Amino acid sequence: MRPRQLMFHLCVGCVAIAGLASVMTAGTAAAEDEKVIVVLDTSAGPITLELDRAKAPITVDNFLKYVDSGFFNNLVFHRVITNFMIQGGGFEDKGSTLRQKTEGALDPIRNEAGNGLSNKRGTIAMARTSDPNSATSQFFINLVDNGRILDRNSGSAGYAVFGKVIEGIETVDKIAQASTGAKRDEDGHRLDDVPTKPIVIRSAKRKGKS
Repeated sequence: MRPRQLMFHLCVGCVAIAGLASVMTAGTAAAEDEKVIVVLDTSAGPITLELDRAKAPITVDNFLKYVDSGFFNNLVFHRVITNFMIQGGGFEDKGSTLRQKTEGALDPIRNEAGNGLSNKRGTIAMARTSDPNSATSQFFINLVDNGRILDRNSGSAGYAVFGKVIEGIETVDKIAQASTGAKRDEDGHRLDDVPTKPIVIRSAKRKGKS
């Protein structure tokens, strides 16, 4: 093989390797983009969440809009049920009452239950009304495996899981032990299972962002 030919073949090999490296880098970046990390700084301690954009793109993007806007800051976990779940993302504690936060609320989203993610211990899912497509900002973290009653099945539209706790499950369990009682919202509606001492989400931020 002549030197010029050898150089040509080596360069082709370099291009091929560079192309493969580029594809691998793009694939890694895409995979990382599908797993978004959010840290909830709560008065009970930090909770780190890994969100699954690949399986719940609508739900994750909705949640991140609330995170990035600061909507969750200073809201409370307003519903805590032992051996079931802890729920937050909708109310501010005003002492004698709870006030639902509406300023900055987004339109309801489509229910993505049935996406392959189950309501297992440590997963985060969207709260909603009896309308399957009514979820806005409120979310809950499962304390136990609740798939049998909360996943989509023939008789239920299910509750959409969109991530999981990867650090701070001890914080979740600490919140689960809170003493609870009843409170009313500003319209006089009774809310049960409200922690008697407010558990505040001080901030919610994507990891690495200030």
